[in-house]
Amino acid sequence: MHSEKQSFAHSLWVHLKNFNHRFQIIRWLILIVLTLFLFVCTYYTVKVKTSNIPDLKASLATTTAIYDDKGKQAGELYSQKGSFVELDKISPYIQNAVISTEDRTFYTNPGFSVKGMARAAVGGIIHHGIVGGGSTLTQQLAKNALLTQQQTFSRKFEELFFAIEINHTYSKKDILTMYLNNAYFGNGVWGVQDASRRYFGKNASDVTLSEAATLAGMLKNPSGYNPIDHMENALNRRNVVLGLMKDNHKITATQEKAAQDTSLTLNNTFKQKDGYRYPYFFDAVVDEAINRYGLKEEDVMNKGLKIYTTLDTNYQTAMQNSFDNSANFPTNAMDGTKVQGASVALDPKTGAVRAIVGGRGNHVFRGYNRATQMKRQPGSSIKPLAVYAPALQNGYHYDSKLSNKLQTFGKNNYEPHNVDNEYSNTIPMYQAVAESKNVPAVWLLDKIGVNKGVQSVENFGIHVDKKDQNLALALGGLSTGVSPLQMAEAYSAFANKGNRPNDNYFITKITDANGKVIAQNNNTGSHRIISEDTAKEMTSMLLGVFENGTAQSAKPADYKVAGKTGSTEVPDSYGFGTKDQWLVGYTPDIVVSTWVGFDKTDEEHYMHGVSETGVTRLYRSEMENILPYTPQTQFTEKNPLEINREAGNDKNWLNQFNNQVKKGMDDAGSKVNEWYNNIKGFFGN
Repeated sequence: MHSEKQSFAHSLWVHLKNFNHRFQIIRWLILIVLTLFLFVCTYYTVKVKTSNIPDLKASLATTTAIYDDKGKQAGELYSQKGSFVELDKISPYIQNAVISTEDRTFYTNPGFSVKGMARAAVGGIIHHGIVGGGSTLTQQLAKNALLTQQQTFSRKFEELFFAIEINHTYSKKDILTMYLNNAYFGNGVWGVQDASRRYFGKNASDVTLSEAATLAGMLKNPSGYNPIDHMENALNRRNVVLGLMKDNHKITATQEKAAQDTSLTLNNTFKQKDGYRYPYFFDAVVDEAINRYGLKEEDVMNKGLKIYTTLDTNYQTAMQNSFDNSANFPTNAMDGTKVQGASVALDPKTGAVRAIVGGRGNHVFRGYNRATQMKRQPGSSIKPLAVYAPALQNGYHYDSKLSNKLQTFGKNNYEPHNVDNEYSNTIPMYQAVAESKNVPAVWLLDKIGVNKGVQSVENFGIHVDKKDQNLALALGGLSTGVSPLQMAEAYSAFANKGNRPNDNYFITKITDANGKVIAQNNNTGSHRIISEDTAKEMTSMLLGVFENGTAQSAKPADYKVAGKTGSTEVPDSYGFGTKDQWLVGYTPDIVVSTWVGFDKTDEEHYMHGVSETGVTRLYRSEMENILPYTPQTQFTEKNPLEINREAGNDKNWLNQFNNQVKKGMDDAGSKVNEWYNNIKGFFGN
């Protein structure tokens, strides 16, 4: 039996040998393996050579800076950045402790350690997968500064090739400097300088041997070995590091013993950087760098870029101050939920965003920005875009007579109502605009045709879904809604003589850490969407909104502003109130679009009644704070009342308006008239 097995094995071996001799299987396998190895080496070599390793130190040494519209630094972005210091500002104790602990052959190895890699390979076999350890300081630098923390074969290959290139490009002193400045030490602190401040209240150049060993010991596990949270662990780890320093002949046994017997005195003199001064604007800058220019978030945050923006720090500070004043907002809900708000200030000539606030309360990095991401129904603020501008384009004028009778429209018998429940046979257009009458707006859209209204809104940069292409568009019936930024860009056409900016933007230019331009915004122009005469006539009527109409309470002292209010009602079952309030206004220099409301509207979360703690108080505060910093270019257009007065044709419509208010006040039993009483001279639908 045994001989038969031997005979079979011998026969099989002979056949395999003959098969291999005939087809050269082993040679082919060797060739395939070598080819794969060559391909992998070529791939990673090309990747490394195109990764701007020469810029690594510059990017680590500098934070990404944001500059305002005047080229002055306005703040900084950082996530894994500490205070960068050169090697001569770092204690030799720290240098020797780190080298003795992490990479004893640092000054002699080529960026990687064969022994370390062999140990890691054996550990991987034992533990059935990739394990940590075995990496030199140079490999750790490559991993921390350029790669992810994933434990995969591909990442290990990348780490090796990047380490070789870093070792080839930089001196050992530079590599050690970059490593010590980019290492994480727990408690949100990066780099030895900030770590020395955070734990011991001194510069990295001044730490003692005991403190240096403690810092070096944290590198293995910052959360487990930092002395604030785990003093005993930190002391034990410190003593291990001291022993390694003695074994590496960096300290004597006497120094080791003395340091081990020393207690640690903690002292925190570290101050967190306050470079993120304008959070919603900076968020929008990061978003634009990623979404428009294709950069990665980690590169934007950590590569030491210079980002030149459209920010006007005076406008931004003024807007933030207005939002910080809770008196400018309606009262909170019964459960304490705040009424939210959002606002944008835009240059009407270029589309450059000068200021932006995306909400109230605690800011979340790159969180929900209501000014750019929110979509809410615009209410009557859509009327100039959907009804009055296209009507002026089609032969109507500011004083054209519009129907103001209570009536139904179309096959569905659509019946809009005026907020004040007051009607008349006709009303001049400028009065309908100032008082935000609903019936004349719907009547006029019906006359010019819904298609023209839809096309007009589209021309202003707002998409209208097929299901919204009906007469309700005149009153803001947009199922998808709009953002404050969209409305600001749309109204720019009125402020800019009929020309709408090609796009809105936050970034003008981005350079890398060495000053090379990597992104440039060249689309800062505008295009005509309405005639200059239409823009002027529209502005004239919108001046009346602030002078004699629904935005009187929002008018900033000593300044003229044109614009339009808007609101959306809650269901009757909720009670008397609104879910959205808008005000979009402008001067020849700036457009400011503001919204207030709850994020989620329900029976417990809506703005009760309509009072001066709504959007008008906030808007007036914003404009009174912002306008003094503008060029204060004056309107050439006049309020229709002024035009009529000069022409001797004052229809006395303001007196009629006041009489209607008085009549409405007499009817205390009417909910609609109660609303109108509250909004006398201030707010429309």
